Amino acid sequence: MLNTRLTELLGCRYPIVQTAMGWVADPKLVAATGNAGGFGFLAGATIPPEEIEADILAVKSLTDAPFGVNFHMYQPNAADIVDLVIRHGVRAVSYSRSPGPEFIGKLKQAGVVCMPTVGLPKHAIKAVELGADAVTVQGGEGGGHTGAIPTTVLLPQVVEAVADKVPVAAAGGFKDGRGLVAAMAWGADGIAMGTRFLLTSDSPVPEATLQAYLDCQDPGAIIRSTAMDGLPQRMITNEVLGRLERAGPATKLWLAVRNGLAFRKHTGASLFGLLKSALAMQRDDGLTAAQAIMAANAPMIIQRAMVDGRPGEGVLPSGQVAGVIDSLPSCEQLITQIVAEAEARLAALAPSETPA
Repeated sequence: MLNTRLTELLGCRYPIVQTAMGWVADPKLVAATGNAGGFGFLAGATIPPEEIEADILAVKSLTDAPFGVNFHMYQPNAADIVDLVIRHGVRAVSYSRSPGPEFIGKLKQAGVVCMPTVGLPKHAIKAVELGADAVTVQGGEGGGHTGAIPTTVLLPQVVEAVADKVPVAAAGGFKDGRGLVAAMAWGADGIAMGTRFLLTSDSPVPEATLQAYLDCQDPGAIIRSTAMDGLPQRMITNEVLGRLERAGPATKLWLAVRNGLAFRKHTGASLFGLLKSALAMQRDDGLTAAQAIMAANAPMIIQRAMVDGRPGEGVLPSGQVAGVIDSLPSCEQLITQIVAEAEARLAALAPSETPA
């Protein structure tokens, strides 16, 4: 019952996708997802160029399951990532803003599945026109950069717009089998989850940061804010986010420059490449120069929580679903539970006829 166009396209057993969260979607999490029957995306936007190939090979050493790589097509080393994906036979790529038609064409020619994330029907239509083989549509409940339209309103619109052409994965507010069945009832071919996979025992996130997520038992405290980089982003309310909310233009510009230099050092990107990425975002998203630099380099603020284990000194990107999660199962346990619950709900909705 859970064999869909998405499982056929991606080559996974179940229509459950683990999204590529920066600093979180590492080889261990991606492989654990694939071994459990889902499909995982490796976060390629926050990995230094010399480590990307090593991480791809690490995933392949941990699983025979297909997987994907996520990256921004405007990032300085995008061409290198495209070449690595093709060279190592990676099954799919995911991306969001500023898609590059030349990269999409090269990937498709090599048989790599292109699966962007979109937040509006018009974005889904444009993505398919550019060559997307599937789309992930994220409603406003989702974590990180997200829109304002709830999944329940947005998903049917996107399904209506493009599902006759490509499979659709639903994201934003999903955590269990009931959600999977609901998404399929709306016309989706599966679900994509970030926060639920972040909160597993296979997640690389330090214990102190995981506890900060588990302690947030109020979905209303997980808000959309433009304070980080001028784009709406959903995060758990904390002191750092509060300071960003109150900061003036001069402070934000200083933070942008500081984090830009830190990101340049971490990734090895040239100053020219960094500015080129910021200009691409400024052009496509209508941001100010400071906002564009912050958008390109906000991962350094997130890193303090996700890598250093200091949740009080960084920001915590999160879907609202974190407010109703209180456990850390393994990926195997999580996916097994989702599948069992989904199959039970489907059976209950379509009971077999009893002979007269």
